[in-house]
Amino acid sequence: MRKLPIKKTLVALCCVAASLPAFAKEYLLTVTRPNNLHVIDPEKREVIRTIVLPGDGIPGAINVPKDGKIAYVLTNRMESVVGVDLDTGKPVFRADFSTPQRRVKGFFAVAVSEDGKELYVHQAPVQLGRSEYKVEDTYIAVFDTADGMHAKPHRTFPAPRRISLLAPTGNPDHLIALGWDMYLFNTKTGKIEKTFPIRHWERPGIGEPDVLAMWGTYEQARMLSTPYFVAKTDVAPDSPEAFKAGIAVFDLDAETLKVKEFENAQTVMFSSVINPAARNEAFLVMNQLSKVDTDSGKLLKRVDLEQTFYAVNISGDGKDVYIGGALDKVAIHDAATLEKKGEIRLPGGADQSIGWMRVVNR
Repeated sequence: MRKLPIKKTLVALCCVAASLPAFAKEYLLTVTRPNNLHVIDPEKREVIRTIVLPGDGIPGAINVPKDGKIAYVLTNRMESVVGVDLDTGKPVFRADFSTPQRRVKGFFAVAVSEDGKELYVHQAPVQLGRSEYKVEDTYIAVFDTADGMHAKPHRTFPAPRRISLLAPTGNPDHLIALGWDMYLFNTKTGKIEKTFPIRHWERPGIGEPDVLAMWGTYEQARMLSTPYFVAKTDVAPDSPEAFKAGIAVFDLDAETLKVKEFENAQTVMFSSVINPAARNEAFLVMNQLSKVDTDSGKLLKRVDLEQTFYAVNISGDGKDVYIGGALDKVAIHDAATLEKKGEIRLPGGADQSIGWMRVVNR
């Protein structure tokens, strides 16, 4: 076998190395008042970049396509979405919903397609008259993210009211919408292809659930989940069993819904996330951090927290649970023991309010 000269060998090795993909590193995104997006390195326990979003706040929902390059943030009192490049911090996209004659809100329900080409927003419009407001029908608006800083909807399709979360499924033509029930939309035709009953589930002995689904954290396990509370109709109203806590889990790739009660209602839980390394494990948060087995319906562990947290997410290896929202801190807890491992303080003591936390791989 003929040997290459040393110089040529080094060049060949460099070319091979350059063609290999860079090792993916996880970063955590969160927002704070008045209108800031923060990029956090959870390993270093520090904020590595703060991006000031243009216009008015308060920032809320955060969406990032699979490549992790652009973050789309609902802001401007829920009347705009701004897209910013996470490397440069520069705005690359903006969609303003309202006009002087028409106020349009997007209540948390924002999603971006996996390939990053389309942005979906559930919109609630109101015509502003001189002496009256006229409420119009709600719909999902579809934006082309390549349209840049003055984007307008390319198309719209009717959607029920009270939609609070959207997420793309494993089918590139499908979008799941969570409201009183869950609706599987075909984004090309605009039609609802399937409805998964939640409020209208008609389960014997179980009433209508109460759901506060405002935080979308499904990117790690590809499962959209939310806590719920529900009355049992087959027991006495003063029974300890009369009101139950449960969790609804929608598998975005299989497009299936699972609901499971796991305890008598005894504490409030605002948001939840599924462990990507053990997909039967859910973590739920507010004043306590709870760990639940969604298969058996058992509460596995619970710890009290030093403050209220609204939002929860998890590392890709399923070892660290991130909790944030509400105040100016992101705490990191061990997924196995729920013990606190560390925390990150956000610049200026700014409030995260009802903002989301998302994990991106870069």
